[in-house]
Amino acid sequence: MNDTLPVTNDAGAAKAGTHPLNTAGSADIHPTASVHPAAIVEPGAIIGAGVTVGPWTFIGSGVEVGAGSRIHSHVVLKGPTVIGKNNIIYQFSSVGEACQDKKYTGEPTRLVIGDNNIIRESCTIHRGTAQDKWLTSIGNNNLLMAYVHIAHDCVIGNDCIFANNTALAGHVIIDDGAIMGGYTAVHQFCRIGAYSMTAGQTGLFKDLPAFTMASGNPGKTHGMNVEGMRRRGYSQELISRLKECYKIIYRRGLRLQDAIEQLQAMDPEPEIQLLIDSLLSSTRGITR
Repeated sequence: MNDTLPVTNDAGAAKAGTHPLNTAGSADIHPTASVHPAAIVEPGAIIGAGVTVGPWTFIGSGVEVGAGSRIHSHVVLKGPTVIGKNNIIYQFSSVGEACQDKKYTGEPTRLVIGDNNIIRESCTIHRGTAQDKWLTSIGNNNLLMAYVHIAHDCVIGNDCIFANNTALAGHVIIDDGAIMGGYTAVHQFCRIGAYSMTAGQTGLFKDLPAFTMASGNPGKTHGMNVEGMRRRGYSQELISRLKECYKIIYRRGLRLQDAIEQLQAMDPEPEIQLLIDSLLSSTRGITR
């Protein structure tokens, strides 16, 4: 860690032209970026246009912060990590740290975060492992509330919401638009389907199909996320069709494969096909 502080401009923030680390082979700080003089940016970091970095933040070598992002005070960013455009990361978050897996032996695994995400206070997001794809990834437009934990090798889609203290174990996949209630805990290798939802303190040990809702520990399904469908502008006819799909899966005593065959025979719309695909992709069995 390099603890050299930058020279400041009149506003008290460092600019690339005066930063003592902004030389060949050192930190690449865009001229329009603003780095507080009490922040530490290691050689090898890349700070994009219009980025702001608060005091007492540490940005390590191998971290790239995209244009327009705001990094608040007391944040730790370690690499190899790529953070896209217009993200906001709040204080005391640790992003890109080595994973909590005893098999990890220092490989240069990665974390990639997309655009327009909000990462609130004290979140922890770890890089991947060599035993999977060497990568943890987060898409666009997600909200991670305070104290959320994203473990190694997780894959998060777009437009998801993780309420406070949600915790994902390693290798979890969260599809687009999923909403995790506060204190939800997800077992390793589970997949959470698109536009599904969990209640607070839900414990998931199996895959959760798209559009369904779950609660309890262990988690059990309790119908479809109808309010979420309405907010997405689904017609009442489509909502009724999806509710009928739920009955086929959960209320008729069918084996999963038989239920899938019935759904496939419905001439499914794209949304129903999304539900079918979430069933077909399940490797742990579905939450019931």
